[in-house]
Amino acid sequence: MSWLRSKRVWTVFVLLCVVAGVSSFVVKRRAGKPVVVWETTALDRGRIVARVTATGTLSALVTVQVGSQVSGSIQKLYADFNSPVKKGQLIAKIDPRLFEAALENARANYAQARATLAKDEVQARFAERQSKRQGSLVKDKLIAAADFDTAESAAGTSLAQVEADKANVQQARAILHQAEVNMALTNIVSPTDGVVISRNVDVGQTVAASLSAPIIFVIAEDLRKMQVDTSVAEADVGKLTSGMDATFFVDAFPGERFKGKVRQIRNAAQNVQNVVTYDAVIDVDNSDLRLRPGMTANVNFVFANRDNVLRVPNAALRYRPNADVWAALKVDPKRDNLPAGGDGAGPAANKRPSAAGHQHAKGAGAGAPGDEAPDRKTIWILRDGLPDSVRVKTGATDGSKTEVIEGPVIEGELVITDASLPAGAKPSGSPLPGSPGRRPPF
Repeated sequence: MSWLRSKRVWTVFVLLCVVAGVSSFVVKRRAGKPVVVWETTALDRGRIVARVTATGTLSALVTVQVGSQVSGSIQKLYADFNSPVKKGQLIAKIDPRLFEAALENARANYAQARATLAKDEVQARFAERQSKRQGSLVKDKLIAAADFDTAESAAGTSLAQVEADKANVQQARAILHQAEVNMALTNIVSPTDGVVISRNVDVGQTVAASLSAPIIFVIAEDLRKMQVDTSVAEADVGKLTSGMDATFFVDAFPGERFKGKVRQIRNAAQNVQNVVTYDAVIDVDNSDLRLRPGMTANVNFVFANRDNVLRVPNAALRYRPNADVWAALKVDPKRDNLPAGGDGAGPAANKRPSAAGHQHAKGAGAGAPGDEAPDRKTIWILRDGLPDSVRVKTGATDGSKTEVIEGPVIEGELVITDASLPAGAKPSGSPLPGSPGRRPPF
Protein backbone atom coordinates (compact mmCIF):
# COMPACT_ATOMS: atom_id res chain seq x y z
CA MET A 1 0.00 0.00 0.00
CA SER A 2 2.81 2.35 0.81
CA TRP A 3 4.28 1.64 -2.60
CA LEU A 4 0.99 2.50 -4.30
CA ARG A 5 0.65 5.68 -2.24
CA SER A 6 4.12 6.88 -3.17
CA LYS A 7 3.39 6.21 -6.85
CA ARG A 8 0.32 8.42 -6.69
CA VAL A 9 2.32 11.15 -5.03
CA TRP A 10 4.94 11.01 -7.79
CA THR A 11 2.21 11.07 -10.44
CA VAL A 12 0.63 14.19 -8.94
CA PHE A 13 4.07 15.80 -8.63
CA VAL A 14 4.85 15.13 -12.31
CA LEU A 15 1.48 16.53 -13.43
CA LEU A 16 2.02 19.69 -11.40
CA CYS A 17 5.46 20.14 -12.96
CA VAL A 18 4.01 19.74 -16.46
CA VAL A 19 1.24 22.25 -15.76
CA ALA A 20 3.74 24.72 -14.31
CA GLY A 21 6.04 24.35 -17.33
CA VAL A 22 3.24 24.86 -19.84
CA SER A 23 1.96 27.88 -17.94
CA SER A 24 5.44 29.36 -17.79
CA PHE A 25 5.90 28.81 -21.55
CA VAL A 26 2.57 30.47 -22.37
CA VAL A 27 3.28 33.42 -20.11
CA LYS A 28 6.73 33.92 -21.60
CA ARG A 29 5.39 33.65 -25.15
CA ARG A 30 2.68 36.15 -24.46
CA ALA A 31 5.09 38.47 -22.74
CA GLY A 32 7.53 38.30 -25.67
CA LYS A 33 4.88 39.14 -28.26
CA PRO A 34 4.27 42.90 -28.65
CA VAL A 35 0.76 44.19 -28.16
CA VAL A 36 1.12 46.76 -30.98
CA VAL A 37 3.66 46.92 -33.80
CA TRP A 38 4.91 50.51 -34.04
CA GLU A 39 6.43 52.15 -37.11
CA THR A 40 8.71 54.94 -35.94
CA THR A 41 11.22 57.43 -37.28
CA ALA A 42 13.82 59.30 -35.26
CA LEU A 43 13.61 63.08 -35.09
CA ASP A 44 16.67 64.49 -36.81
CA ARG A 45 18.25 67.75 -37.80
CA GLY A 46 18.84 68.92 -41.32
CA ARG A 47 17.78 71.28 -44.05
CA ILE A 48 14.22 72.24 -45.00
CA VAL A 49 13.63 73.86 -48.38
CA ALA A 50 10.00 74.92 -48.86
CA ARG A 51 8.93 75.29 -52.47
CA VAL A 52 5.93 76.24 -54.53
CA THR A 53 5.70 74.42 -57.86
CA ALA A 54 3.85 75.61 -60.93
CA THR A 55 3.71 75.04 -64.66
CA GLY A 56 4.19 77.80 -67.20
CA THR A 57 4.95 78.64 -70.81
CA LEU A 58 7.94 80.49 -72.25
CA SER A 59 7.27 83.49 -74.46
CA ALA A 60 9.06 86.57 -75.77
CA LEU A 61 8.79 89.78 -73.77
CA VAL A 62 7.19 91.58 -76.72
CA THR A 63 5.36 89.66 -79.45
CA VAL A 64 3.80 91.54 -82.38
CA GLN A 65 1.13 90.10 -84.64
CA VAL A 66 1.47 91.54 -88.13
CA GLY A 67 -1.72 91.54 -90.17
CA SER A 68 -3.21 93.04 -93.32
CA GLN A 69 -5.58 96.00 -93.33
CA VAL A 70 -6.63 95.39 -96.95
CA SER A 71 -8.01 92.32 -98.65
CA GLY A 72 -6.34 90.57 -101.54
CA SER A 73 -4.13 87.67 -102.52
CA ILE A 74 -0.53 87.30 -101.36
CA GLN A 75 1.70 88.14 -104.31
CA LYS A 76 5.08 87.56 -102.66
CA LEU A 77 6.62 86.77 -99.26
CA TYR A 78 9.95 88.31 -98.27
CA ALA A 79 10.29 86.63 -94.85
CA ASP A 80 9.86 83.13 -93.47
CA PHE A 81 10.09 81.28 -90.16
CA ASN A 82 13.08 82.37 -88.03
CA SER A 83 13.91 85.23 -90.41
CA PRO A 84 15.49 88.25 -88.70
CA VAL A 85 13.72 91.44 -89.73
CA LYS A 86 14.25 95.16 -89.23
CA LYS A 87 11.69 97.86 -88.54
CA GLY A 88 10.16 99.08 -91.82
CA GLN A 89 11.46 96.11 -93.82
CA LEU A 90 9.14 94.77 -96.55
CA ILE A 91 8.09 91.24 -95.53
CA ALA A 92 5.07 90.55 -97.77
CA LYS A 93 3.29 91.99 -100.83
CA ILE A 94 -0.43 91.84 -101.63
CA ASP A 95 -1.46 91.86 -105.32
CA PRO A 96 -1.85 95.63 -106.02
CA ARG A 97 -3.71 95.57 -109.35
CA LEU A 98 -7.17 96.26 -107.95
CA PHE A 99 -5.78 99.02 -105.76
CA GLU A 100 -3.91 100.55 -108.70
CA ALA A 101 -7.17 100.71 -110.66
CA ALA A 102 -8.95 102.28 -107.69
CA LEU A 103 -6.14 104.81 -107.37
CA GLU A 104 -6.36 105.80 -111.03
CA ASN A 105 -10.12 106.19 -110.73
CA ALA A 106 -9.72 108.39 -107.68
CA ARG A 107 -7.17 110.55 -109.46
CA ALA A 108 -9.52 110.99 -112.44
CA ASN A 109 -12.43 111.95 -110.17
CA TYR A 110 -10.24 114.45 -108.37
CA ALA A 111 -9.13 116.01 -111.67
CA GLN A 112 -12.74 116.22 -112.86
CA ALA A 113 -13.84 117.86 -109.61
CA ARG A 114 -11.11 120.49 -109.93
CA ALA A 115 -12.07 121.18 -113.58
CA THR A 116 -15.71 121.61 -112.65
CA LEU A 117 -14.70 124.03 -109.89
CA ALA A 118 -12.63 126.08 -112.32
CA LYS A 119 -15.50 126.27 -114.82
CA ASP A 120 -18.04 127.31 -112.20
CA GLU A 121 -15.67 129.94 -110.82
CA VAL A 122 -15.52 131.56 -114.30
CA GLN A 123 -19.30 131.50 -114.55
CA ALA A 124 -19.61 132.96 -111.05
CA ARG A 125 -17.34 135.89 -111.95
CA PHE A 126 -19.34 136.52 -115.14
CA ALA A 127 -22.62 136.43 -113.21
CA GLU A 128 -21.20 138.87 -110.66
CA ARG A 129 -20.18 141.34 -113.38
CA GLN A 130 -23.59 141.02 -114.96
CA SER A 131 -25.23 141.75 -111.63
CA LYS A 132 -23.13 144.88 -111.12
CA ARG A 133 -23.88 146.10 -114.65
CA GLN A 134 -27.61 145.56 -114.17
CA GLY A 135 -27.40 147.42 -110.89
CA SER A 136 -26.02 150.55 -112.64
CA LEU A 137 -28.72 150.40 -115.26
CA VAL A 138 -31.54 150.01 -112.80
CA LYS A 139 -30.36 153.13 -110.91
CA ASP A 140 -30.71 155.12 -114.14
CA LYS A 141 -34.06 153.40 -114.71
CA LEU A 142 -32.87 152.05 -118.03
CA ILE A 143 -34.03 148.49 -117.25
CA ALA A 144 -36.79 147.02 -115.22
CA ALA A 145 -36.16 146.04 -111.60
CA ALA A 146 -37.14 142.45 -112.45
CA ASP A 147 -34.20 142.15 -114.81
CA PHE A 148 -31.84 143.27 -112.02
CA ASP A 149 -33.31 140.76 -109.62
CA THR A 150 -32.78 138.00 -112.15
CA ALA A 151 -29.14 138.95 -112.68
CA GLU A 152 -28.50 139.19 -108.93
CA SER A 153 -30.09 135.77 -108.37
CA ALA A 154 -27.94 134.24 -111.08
CA ALA A 155 -24.80 135.66 -109.44
CA GLY A 156 -25.76 134.20 -106.07
CA THR A 157 -26.47 130.82 -107.59
CA SER A 158 -23.08 130.81 -109.29
CA LEU A 159 -21.31 131.56 -106.02
CA ALA A 160 -23.20 128.71 -104.28
CA GLN A 161 -22.22 126.34 -107.04
CA VAL A 162 -18.57 127.31 -106.59
CA GLU A 163 -18.79 126.41 -102.89
CA ALA A 164 -20.37 123.06 -103.78
CA ASP A 165 -17.61 122.41 -106.28
CA LYS A 166 -14.99 123.15 -103.61
CA ALA A 167 -16.64 120.54 -101.34
CA ASN A 168 -16.61 118.04 -104.20
CA VAL A 169 -12.93 118.70 -104.73
CA GLN A 170 -12.21 118.04 -101.04
CA GLN A 171 -14.22 114.82 -101.18
CA ALA A 172 -12.39 113.69 -104.31
CA ARG A 173 -9.07 114.55 -102.63
CA ALA A 174 -10.01 112.40 -99.59
CA ILE A 175 -10.99 109.47 -101.81
CA LEU A 176 -7.71 109.83 -103.67
CA HIS A 177 -5.80 109.83 -100.37
CA GLN A 178 -7.65 106.71 -99.25
CA ALA A 179 -6.76 104.99 -102.51
CA GLU A 180 -3.11 105.97 -102.04
CA VAL A 181 -3.14 104.60 -98.46
CA ASN A 182 -4.73 101.33 -99.57
CA MET A 183 -2.14 101.08 -102.29
CA ALA A 184 0.63 101.57 -99.73
CA LEU A 185 -0.95 98.97 -97.43
CA THR A 186 -0.39 96.30 -100.04
CA ASN A 187 3.20 96.41 -98.79
CA ILE A 188 3.36 94.53 -95.44
CA VAL A 189 6.31 95.89 -93.45
CA SER A 190 7.74 94.86 -90.10
CA PRO A 191 6.69 97.19 -87.25
CA THR A 192 9.74 96.31 -85.12
CA ASP A 193 13.13 94.67 -85.08
CA GLY A 194 12.93 90.99 -84.24
CA VAL A 195 12.60 87.44 -85.48
CA VAL A 196 9.68 85.87 -87.31
CA ILE A 197 8.37 83.02 -85.14
CA SER A 198 5.23 82.29 -87.13
CA ARG A 199 4.02 82.63 -90.74
CA ASN A 200 0.34 81.91 -91.37
CA VAL A 201 -0.05 82.45 -95.14
CA ASP A 202 1.45 81.24 -98.42
CA VAL A 203 1.89 82.88 -101.80
CA GLY A 204 -1.42 83.00 -103.69
CA GLN A 205 -3.54 82.76 -100.56
CA THR A 206 -6.33 85.33 -100.27
CA VAL A 207 -6.66 87.31 -97.07
CA ALA A 208 -9.95 89.02 -96.20
CA ALA A 209 -9.79 92.08 -93.97
CA SER A 210 -13.47 93.00 -94.05
CA LEU A 211 -14.20 92.09 -90.40
CA SER A 212 -10.79 91.76 -88.75
CA ALA A 213 -7.17 92.00 -89.78
CA PRO A 214 -5.89 88.53 -90.72
CA ILE A 215 -2.59 87.65 -89.01
CA ILE A 216 0.18 87.03 -91.53
CA PHE A 217 3.29 86.98 -89.32
CA VAL A 218 4.09 86.82 -85.61
CA ILE A 219 7.32 88.62 -84.76
CA ALA A 220 9.17 88.34 -81.44
CA GLU A 221 11.00 91.54 -80.63
CA ASP A 222 14.01 90.03 -78.80
CA LEU A 223 14.42 86.34 -78.00
CA ARG A 224 17.47 87.01 -75.83
CA LYS A 225 15.10 88.15 -73.12
CA MET A 226 12.10 85.98 -72.44
CA GLN A 227 9.47 85.43 -69.78
CA VAL A 228 7.60 82.52 -68.22
CA ASP A 229 3.89 82.90 -67.54
CA THR A 230 2.99 80.47 -64.74
CA SER A 231 -0.32 79.42 -63.22
CA VAL A 232 0.04 79.51 -59.43
CA ALA A 233 -2.73 78.07 -57.25
CA GLU A 234 -4.56 80.52 -55.02
CA ALA A 235 -3.41 78.60 -51.93
CA ASP A 236 0.25 79.27 -52.84
CA VAL A 237 0.14 82.75 -54.38
CA GLY A 238 0.48 84.40 -50.96
CA LYS A 239 3.92 82.82 -50.57
CA LEU A 240 5.31 84.59 -53.64
CA THR A 241 6.69 88.11 -53.84
CA SER A 242 8.01 90.24 -56.68
CA GLY A 243 11.77 89.98 -57.02
CA MET A 244 12.14 86.49 -55.54
CA ASP A 245 14.30 83.95 -57.36
CA ALA A 246 12.83 81.05 -59.30
CA THR A 247 14.22 78.03 -61.11
CA PHE A 248 12.64 75.95 -63.84
CA PHE A 249 13.22 72.95 -66.07
CA VAL A 250 12.21 72.32 -69.68
CA ASP A 251 11.84 68.97 -71.40
CA ALA A 252 14.23 70.00 -74.16
CA PHE A 253 17.16 70.08 -71.70
CA PRO A 254 16.47 67.42 -69.06
CA GLY A 255 18.47 67.76 -65.88
CA GLU A 256 19.48 71.36 -66.60
CA ARG A 257 18.20 74.09 -64.32
CA PHE A 258 17.43 77.59 -65.60
CA LYS A 259 17.17 80.63 -63.36
CA GLY A 260 14.80 83.57 -63.39
CA LYS A 261 13.32 86.29 -61.21
CA VAL A 262 9.67 87.03 -60.49
CA ARG A 263 8.77 90.34 -62.14
CA GLN A 264 5.06 90.51 -61.47
CA ILE A 265 2.21 88.63 -59.82
CA ARG A 266 -0.87 89.64 -61.73
CA ASN A 267 -4.15 90.25 -59.91
CA ALA A 268 -6.31 88.89 -62.72
CA ALA A 269 -7.61 85.51 -61.55
CA GLN A 270 -8.17 82.64 -63.95
CA ASN A 271 -11.00 80.26 -63.05
CA VAL A 272 -10.95 76.92 -64.86
CA GLN A 273 -13.45 74.34 -63.58
CA ASN A 274 -13.63 76.13 -60.21
CA VAL A 275 -9.82 76.07 -59.86
CA VAL A 276 -8.51 79.60 -59.31
CA THR A 277 -4.96 80.41 -60.38
CA TYR A 278 -2.88 83.57 -60.79
CA ASP A 279 -0.24 84.44 -63.36
CA ALA A 280 3.26 84.93 -61.96
CA VAL A 281 5.56 86.39 -64.63
CA ILE A 282 9.24 85.40 -64.47
CA ASP A 283 11.99 87.22 -66.39
CA VAL A 284 14.53 84.88 -68.00
CA ASP A 285 17.89 85.59 -69.60
CA ASN A 286 18.18 83.72 -72.92
CA SER A 287 21.45 85.10 -74.23
CA ASP A 288 22.42 81.73 -75.73
CA LEU A 289 19.04 81.51 -77.54
CA ARG A 290 18.50 77.91 -76.45
CA LEU A 291 15.08 78.51 -74.96
CA ARG A 292 12.28 78.82 -77.50
CA PRO A 293 8.81 80.38 -77.30
CA GLY A 294 6.08 77.93 -76.34
CA MET A 295 8.25 75.58 -74.26
CA THR A 296 6.62 74.21 -71.12
CA ALA A 297 8.48 75.18 -67.96
CA ASN A 298 8.20 73.38 -64.61
CA VAL A 299 8.89 76.17 -62.13
CA ASN A 300 10.04 76.02 -58.50
CA PHE A 301 9.71 79.03 -56.19
CA VAL A 302 11.77 78.72 -52.98
CA PHE A 303 10.05 80.78 -50.27
CA ALA A 304 11.77 79.28 -47.19
CA ASN A 305 15.24 77.78 -46.65
CA ARG A 306 16.11 76.50 -43.18
CA ASP A 307 19.43 74.91 -42.17
CA ASN A 308 20.08 72.67 -39.16
CA VAL A 309 16.50 72.56 -37.92
CA LEU A 310 14.70 69.80 -36.02
CA ARG A 311 12.61 67.84 -38.52
CA VAL A 312 9.59 65.59 -38.10
CA PRO A 313 8.19 63.38 -40.88
CA ASN A 314 4.88 64.58 -42.28
CA ALA A 315 3.50 61.09 -41.77
CA ALA A 316 3.91 61.61 -38.01
CA LEU A 317 1.81 64.79 -38.22
CA ARG A 318 -0.99 62.84 -39.86
CA TYR A 319 -0.91 59.80 -37.55
CA ARG A 320 -3.59 59.35 -34.88
CA PRO A 321 -4.03 56.12 -32.82
CA ASN A 322 -7.24 54.37 -33.79
CA ALA A 323 -9.71 52.49 -31.61
CA ASP A 324 -7.99 49.11 -32.13
CA VAL A 325 -4.68 50.50 -30.87
CA TRP A 326 -6.31 51.94 -27.76
CA ALA A 327 -8.15 48.66 -27.19
CA ALA A 328 -4.94 46.66 -27.48
CA LEU A 329 -3.30 49.01 -24.99
CA LYS A 330 -6.38 48.73 -22.72
CA VAL A 331 -6.86 52.49 -22.67
CA ASP A 332 -10.16 54.35 -22.91
CA PRO A 333 -9.44 57.62 -24.78
CA LYS A 334 -12.74 59.19 -23.70
CA ARG A 335 -12.19 58.49 -20.03
CA ASP A 336 -8.54 59.56 -20.16
CA ASN A 337 -9.36 62.64 -22.30
CA LEU A 338 -6.92 61.60 -25.03
CA PRO A 339 -6.88 63.01 -28.61
CA ALA A 340 -7.74 59.64 -30.12
CA GLY A 341 -8.97 60.99 -33.42
CA GLY A 342 -8.59 64.74 -33.16
CA ASP A 343 -5.97 67.18 -34.30
CA GLY A 344 -4.50 68.06 -30.94
CA ALA A 345 -3.99 66.80 -27.44
CA GLY A 346 -6.62 67.39 -24.80
CA PRO A 347 -6.00 69.28 -21.59
CA ALA A 348 -5.25 66.15 -19.62
CA ALA A 349 -2.59 65.08 -22.09
CA ASN A 350 -0.73 68.37 -21.62
CA LYS A 351 -0.61 67.85 -17.84
CA ARG A 352 0.43 64.19 -17.77
CA PRO A 353 4.13 63.49 -17.26
CA SER A 354 5.80 61.75 -20.19
CA ALA A 355 7.63 58.44 -20.14
CA ALA A 356 10.90 60.34 -20.14
CA GLY A 357 9.98 61.78 -16.73
CA HIS A 358 9.29 65.41 -17.72
CA GLN A 359 5.96 67.19 -17.95
CA HIS A 360 4.53 68.66 -21.16
CA ALA A 361 4.76 72.40 -21.35
CA LYS A 362 1.40 74.11 -21.20
CA GLY A 363 2.62 76.78 -23.59
CA ALA A 364 2.99 74.21 -26.34
CA GLY A 365 -0.72 74.46 -26.93
CA ALA A 366 -3.86 73.05 -25.38
CA GLY A 367 -7.53 72.88 -25.98
CA ALA A 368 -9.96 71.12 -28.23
CA PRO A 369 -8.99 70.28 -31.80
CA GLY A 370 -11.12 73.09 -33.14
CA ASP A 371 -9.22 75.62 -30.99
CA GLU A 372 -5.78 74.52 -32.23
CA ALA A 373 -3.79 77.06 -34.22
CA PRO A 374 -2.82 76.10 -37.78
CA ASP A 375 0.87 75.93 -36.81
CA ARG A 376 0.21 73.72 -33.76
CA LYS A 377 0.28 70.00 -34.38
CA THR A 378 0.13 66.86 -32.25
CA ILE A 379 2.70 64.12 -32.69
CA TRP A 380 3.03 60.82 -30.84
CA ILE A 381 6.38 59.91 -29.31
CA LEU A 382 7.12 56.27 -28.45
CA ARG A 383 8.33 56.25 -24.84
CA ASP A 384 8.78 53.03 -22.86
CA GLY A 385 6.83 51.17 -25.54
CA LEU A 386 3.74 53.38 -25.25
CA PRO A 387 2.59 56.44 -27.23
CA ASP A 388 2.93 59.87 -25.65
CA SER A 389 1.08 62.81 -27.25
CA VAL A 390 3.14 65.97 -27.69
CA ARG A 391 2.00 69.34 -29.00
CA VAL A 392 4.58 71.12 -31.17
CA LYS A 393 4.75 74.30 -33.22
CA THR A 394 5.63 73.65 -36.86
CA GLY A 395 7.21 75.81 -39.52
CA ALA A 396 8.30 75.28 -43.11
CA THR A 397 7.82 71.98 -44.90
CA ASP A 398 9.33 70.44 -48.00
CA GLY A 399 6.50 67.97 -48.53
CA SER A 400 8.10 65.04 -46.70
CA LYS A 401 9.46 66.64 -43.51
CA THR A 402 8.39 69.64 -41.46
CA GLU A 403 10.37 72.00 -39.26
CA VAL A 404 9.66 71.82 -35.51
CA ILE A 405 10.01 75.33 -34.08
CA GLU A 406 9.17 74.57 -30.46
CA GLY A 407 7.84 71.74 -28.31
CA PRO A 408 8.96 69.23 -25.64
CA VAL A 409 10.87 67.00 -28.08
CA ILE A 410 14.56 66.42 -28.70
CA GLU A 411 16.65 65.05 -31.52
CA GLY A 412 16.74 61.26 -31.68
CA GLU A 413 13.33 60.61 -30.10
CA LEU A 414 11.20 58.08 -31.94
CA VAL A 415 8.07 59.60 -33.43
CA ILE A 416 5.26 57.25 -34.45
CA THR A 417 4.28 57.28 -38.12
CA ASP A 418 1.98 54.22 -38.11
CA ALA A 419 0.85 51.31 -35.94
CA SER A 420 -0.68 47.90 -36.51
CA LEU A 421 -1.68 44.85 -34.51
CA PRO A 422 0.38 41.65 -34.79
CA ALA A 423 -0.87 39.04 -37.23
CA GLY A 424 -3.69 37.06 -35.64
CA ALA A 425 -4.01 39.42 -32.69
CA LYS A 426 -7.43 40.67 -31.71
CA PRO A 427 -8.04 43.77 -29.64
CA SER A 428 -9.11 42.85 -26.16
CA GLY A 429 -11.53 45.74 -26.05
CA SER A 430 -11.37 49.07 -24.31
CA PRO A 431 -12.17 49.11 -20.61
CA LEU A 432 -15.55 50.50 -19.78
CA PRO A 433 -15.70 53.95 -18.20
CA GLY A 434 -15.35 53.59 -14.46
CA SER A 435 -13.82 50.11 -14.68
CA PRO A 436 -10.26 49.45 -13.67
CA GLY A 437 -7.92 49.75 -16.61
CA ARG A 438 -4.30 50.48 -17.40
CA ARG A 439 -3.45 54.14 -17.97
CA PRO A 440 -0.61 55.02 -20.31
CA PRO A 441 2.45 56.66 -18.80
CA PHE A 442 1.58 60.24 -19.92
